[in-house]
Formats: sequence, structure tokens, C-alpha cells
Amino acid sequence: MEIETKREAIVDSDTRVKIALVGAGGWGRQHARIFSQRRDVEFCAIAGRTLQKTRFRAEQYDVSCYTDVQEMLDREQPDLVSLCLPSKGHFEATLQVIRAGYPLLVEKPLVFSLEEADTLLEEASARDLFFAINFNHRYARPIRMARQAINDGRLGTPVHVVWRFGGEGSDCPDHDNLIETQCHGFDMLEYLCGPIVSVAAQISEVTRKGPSTMVVALRFSSGAVGALIGTYDSSYAYPGTHWLEINGTAARVTVEDTVRRYSFQEAGNETAEVWQAGYFNDTDRQFHLTFDTYFEDLLAAFRRGHPPPVHARSGRRALELAHATIRSHEEGRSIVTA
Repeated sequence: MEIETKREAIVDSDTRVKIALVGAGGWGRQHARIFSQRRDVEFCAIAGRTLQKTRFRAEQYDVSCYTDVQEMLDREQPDLVSLCLPSKGHFEATLQVIRAGYPLLVEKPLVFSLEEADTLLEEASARDLFFAINFNHRYARPIRMARQAINDGRLGTPVHVVWRFGGEGSDCPDHDNLIETQCHGFDMLEYLCGPIVSVAAQISEVTRKGPSTMVVALRFSSGAVGALIGTYDSSYAYPGTHWLEINGTAARVTVEDTVRRYSFQEAGNETAEVWQAGYFNDTDRQFHLTFDTYFEDLLAAFRRGHPPPVHARSGRRALELAHATIRSHEEGRSIVTA
């Protein structure tokens, strides 16, 4: 099979980047919102699974409407394709866009199968394609502040870490919470604390909708240990839906609800440094706007011909850690992950 060559990046700052969207669902609306608002983007089309829903979304943004991805690619010839489909429907459309030779941004999770993840990465690599995944949690201001504190050495040596995240969720026959939601946790913990080298898991099915709640013990290459707690058996209405705590020998960092609050406190000091969004700071207090911040970095990298700020390999790594967690639960032992 002849391999398509990659499309060149757009380096001329006066040229708009032509973007097409695959997916007319709820989070796809955030993709469409961002593309439509940027002066440096030409938002050209949306392809969706159902004509009525896709036409409605396309009319909202005054773009072309398609129910066939290949037809959209052939007619529109976009510079970049963004894919936002239901979690278990990622593989076929993503592979189609890659084999057509288009740079792309995909939503998490990358896929549910490691074999499918490897296929996508290998096919994209063979075409030298720009291949990004949307782990926008990294771009929340409290997370960026935590990373800066760690990079500046203010925490000292990492010792222990806690990640908790969860709310309502549907059935989990395929470890859906672990793969499609806690991928953020695995990605974030490695982004902040370095490689996870082993996992040991306990998984609950007490609500009879599949493996919907888990507690995972983690060991990092630094020697630090941690715990990831994830669930689809809680409520996003509860305060503290998300909690991140990183303890070092010199200080502790905490993040509440991803965008709500950041604190840094030195060991032995009863006074903490605290950030939370001010009255007029709507940008930093709204979770969905973390995607705007991420896309700013992504588009800049694409224009310069640089790798994406969060490569799809990060999606594969989160999936690898999820599958190791499943094995740990099934086999009743720790699983080495690096």
C-alpha cells in the first residue's frame, strides 16, 4: 500500500490553518467553539454519524456538513483534522484520517486496545504526521503552578502522592472509568512526578455495573509512592470531586477540583501560599477553557512544524498503565510498568 506523505505545517503567520472536525457531540461543541472563534483558523467542516445532529451543529458554526469522513477529507483538504467521537468509536475514524495523510488531534482515550493504539502510532509515524491527544487537564492553572513548584525544587524530594477523581458514570463492562477517565490521572501523575514503575490494584463492582471503582497503589521511578482513586459511583456535584496532593521532603502541593484552588505549604510552616481565581478571572476558573489554553500551544507547535505539546504516545502510555492495573487486579499482584 502506498503511504501518503505528510502535509506541510503552516509557517506563514498570515495564513489561516484550515481545520475540519469529526464529531458533533457534547465535547465536540468545545472543539467547534474554539475553532470558530480564532482568527488564525479557518473552520471548514464537521463530519458526524447522524445527518440531523451533524447538520444542526454545522449550521451553528456556518460550516459544511458531512456524514462520510472520506468525502469530507477529499472535498475540504484540511490542514489539520480534530476527532471527538464516543470513547469506544475512536479507532476506525482515526486510522482513516491517518491513512489519508492528515495531521490530527484526537480526544482521550486514544483507544481501549493496546494493539489498536500501536497500529495508530505506527501508521502515523510511517507518515511523519503531527499526532496530538487532548490531555487538557495539564493546562489548568493550578496544575501548571504545581509543575513549576516541582521543577523549581521547592518540594524537595518527592515522597507520596494522592490522586482522587470521580463522579456519576454509566456501566463499565470494559473498565470504562479506568480507561476513559482515569487516563487523566495516569497522565497527570507521570507529567508531574515522573514514570510509574509498578501498580497494585483493588477494583470494586459493588454497584453491579462492572468494574466502576478502583484504588491503585503506585510506585514511581524516583522512589516515591502514591495512590490513584477513581470511581463512577460518586457524584460530580460533591465538593472535592477531584483532589491532587503531592508531598515532598520540603513542602506539599494540593490542587482542588483541577481549576478551583492551588496551595503550596512548606514543611513546618502553618502559613500556605494559595491561588484561586478572582472575581473577573473566568478564564482560569472554567474547566472547559483549559482546552483553549492547550489549543493555543498545539496550534503554535503545528505552525512551526514542531511535535505536538502532548503527543498521542501519552495516550498509549495511559492505556498501558490502565491495562497493567487490570492485570494487577486479576492476578492479585503488583505489575511492573517500566
